[in-house]
Amino acid sequence: MKFRNVSGLRGEVAVPGDKSISHRSIMFGSIARGITEVRHFLQGADCLSTISCFRNMGIDIENNGGAVLVRGKGLRGLQQPDCVLDCGNSGTTTRLISGILSAQDFSVTLTGDASIQKRPMKRIIEPLSLMGARIESVNGNGCAPLRIQGGPLHGISYRSPVASAQVKSSILLAGLYADGETSVTEPYLSRNHTELMLRHFGADIRSEERSDGACACVRPARELYGASIDVPGDISSAAFFLCAGLMVPNSEILLKHVGVNPTRAGILQVCRAMGGDISVLDPSEDSGEPAADLLVRSSSLHGTVIEGAIIPTLIDELPMIAAMACFAEGETIIRDAAELKVKESNRLEVMVKNLAAMGADVTETEDGMIIRGGRPLHGAVVDSRLDHRIAMTFAVAGLCAEGETEVLGSECVDISYPEFYRDLERLASWRGLSFVQ
Repeated sequence: MKFRNVSGLRGEVAVPGDKSISHRSIMFGSIARGITEVRHFLQGADCLSTISCFRNMGIDIENNGGAVLVRGKGLRGLQQPDCVLDCGNSGTTTRLISGILSAQDFSVTLTGDASIQKRPMKRIIEPLSLMGARIESVNGNGCAPLRIQGGPLHGISYRSPVASAQVKSSILLAGLYADGETSVTEPYLSRNHTELMLRHFGADIRSEERSDGACACVRPARELYGASIDVPGDISSAAFFLCAGLMVPNSEILLKHVGVNPTRAGILQVCRAMGGDISVLDPSEDSGEPAADLLVRSSSLHGTVIEGAIIPTLIDELPMIAAMACFAEGETIIRDAAELKVKESNRLEVMVKNLAAMGADVTETEDGMIIRGGRPLHGAVVDSRLDHRIAMTFAVAGLCAEGETEVLGSECVDISYPEFYRDLERLASWRGLSFVQ
């Protein structure tokens, strides 16, 4: 798909449901007793992979588009699948489901696409093995496919070297089945959707900040119970419109009912630190998850430093922030973001290469990058590496660059936001369409 410079973006957008919450609603509903109703479920490829995996383990899941009904069979109700479970492109599916499967009374193999088969799984294999799980990398390289032979587990106190919601969640889910309390301490608090939703389903779980980090503890569960889940809009998807609204002159965008969980809302802090005009309107809360409307207007931006505890709250938004920094005056420094190297692509390498191709002054560092803003960008052919967040980032960057920007592999946005280009096009249409397929 090709993109050209636009003179302004105007209108309202209701971004798709939060991907992290959508995944968890299916998983937790499947191992709960009774019916779980999920509204505003994200109909993206990753979340559909989660539905497919649990259907293959005997769970009746009715997907009506706007609402999903999960008829859970309880903690011990999963059945051995008669096929390899395919997690597609979803790291969340692969890592979280591993914690659940480690405690079942059957064996199973997990696989995924080429990207998943390169992403590191030792970070869950090691703690789950400490709990007694029998889990191995089929190819011996610490990646999927994973072979899991379920069995009894015992509780552990685990100190994670990285702040990762996927690692934490995998361990906590295994902890539901363990013979004693399980705790996970991480350097900084990662997104806490698992803790909030497990509590909503009836689990005995608590969280606390300690001098040595953020700790989440779960006690063994006798049963979870079906619940009603209203999924807010995904702030990681909203981030592209937040940044577009700040970057493109003459823009004003209202984003409806977006999740603003503090463990996910670092993008708002960074945008404001860069001089962005963002208003939070009509706050609400459902199932323990805060949400609000976000109004964003074009702004004069300046550089900032992004590091430390805020990084886990905006890890998926860093590619878009890096592109936005090119249109800010002064220097923006991103540190402590080595996790970007092991996402759907090596996002540090890909961002630096593609931004440089558009004329940006950007330097990759060991754990981040330095962007010297204020230099006009020009169109270029950029390779998304089939990474949905890279594709969306350069679609937005192309609206602010001179000339034409072509994004290769642009269809990969279906993973998290199938209607992204349509929504972007609609915002530009108030002054005539300025980008073309």
